[in-house]
Amino acid sequence: MRSSRLLQIVVAAAFSVMASASWAQQQLTIVTSFPKELTTIYKAAFEARNPGVKVEILNRGTSSAIAYTREAPDNNKPDIFWASAPDAFEVLVAGNLLQKFDGKNPAVPAKIGAYPINDPKGYYYGQALAGYGMMWNTRYMKANKLPEPKEWADLIKPVYFSHAAISSPSRSGTTHLTVETILQGEGWEKGWGQMLQIAGNCAAITERSFGVPDGVNNGQFGIGLVIDFFGLAAKASGFPVEFVYPSVTAIVPANIGLVANARNPEMGKKFIAFTLSEEGQQLLFDPKISRLPVLPALYAKAPQGYPNPFSGKIKPKVNFDSDISKSRYYLVSAMFDHTITFRHKELVAATRAIHDAEKKLAGKNVPQARKLIDEAREYAYTPLVKADKVKDKGFLDLFSTTKRDAMRTKEMTALEEYWGRESRKNYAKAEELAKQAGALIK
Repeated sequence: MRSSRLLQIVVAAAFSVMASASWAQQQLTIVTSFPKELTTIYKAAFEARNPGVKVEILNRGTSSAIAYTREAPDNNKPDIFWASAPDAFEVLVAGNLLQKFDGKNPAVPAKIGAYPINDPKGYYYGQALAGYGMMWNTRYMKANKLPEPKEWADLIKPVYFSHAAISSPSRSGTTHLTVETILQGEGWEKGWGQMLQIAGNCAAITERSFGVPDGVNNGQFGIGLVIDFFGLAAKASGFPVEFVYPSVTAIVPANIGLVANARNPEMGKKFIAFTLSEEGQQLLFDPKISRLPVLPALYAKAPQGYPNPFSGKIKPKVNFDSDISKSRYYLVSAMFDHTITFRHKELVAATRAIHDAEKKLAGKNVPQARKLIDEAREYAYTPLVKADKVKDKGFLDLFSTTKRDAMRTKEMTALEEYWGRESRKNYAKAEELAKQAGALIK
């Protein structure tokens, strides 16, 4: 009896282990920055075609998703990393956080313009294409008598003061790409000057990228700086919005990759293959998703008026360089936060004062006032890090990763605190000078 009972226990335990192992094999974990409207559709489609598979979606902002993937223990890594930012994937590769495999769909072209759609080494694959631009609420614009913007530079005009919104690049990979695209298209110092002026006109710096399109859709904001699918999906869903690609933009891939030490790599490869198949690519046309497929032939089945990045009608001027973006990924985010996000109130006050002084000066010849306004602009819109400094490898190394030793952490913290102090002083000085200029104009 005792031996029979012992045998039952052993068999039950064996079945329990087998069931547990089987469950682990059928679990697929994806860490992604994509909205639930997209991930829910792909999750349902993949699970329907693979009975018994459970797809777990971990939604995080791109920077947070990188940190999560890096810090997760080797026996508990997610299987797939899926996001819009190609520079983020370069950060992952540099940190040995992705494993390469041959998952290319031969029907996908090698490049979009001059930019490779797939990583040449096979660490990640382009799953969709994306551009960056502006969406606006047509009702809001009409009610506030605002012209439709066409270029990033339009957003620095006084007419748009307090009507726009943007997220922070430290919280949104798509916003990071938008900012980096402007910096690469205009040059470091001119690009930052434009970015500071745009931010000074913004009503808010939202905590997540979703906050911008949601605010435009519901009329909280008039204009939002967004990745294209936010604007296209909102319009397709019936919101009163329009979207435009500025000329200073880039078309780059949104990528998908297999995480190093993934718990279920074979199922991960199967999911990636599904997203790159014609069936998986067709899902991108769903109005809730509205993304650009990487399969050119599929655009023959696209909804009427759907943008086609392979047709030549979208003419981006920026040949995006992901190596440059990777080298200053954390620097750009830190600069934006310490000079814009955390000092937004002061930047807005300076911008308001400058706009007011410019309005009073219009059509009048008051040289001293003109000089003061120009000085105010210099204080408010000159970046604290010069272009030559960004070419200094030692300086960039401070921001090469979020994992730093005590000495580097201390040095970087001191630098960020300096940016914060100087920004506050500069914006206060700009506001003071602009008000002095206004007082001189009769």
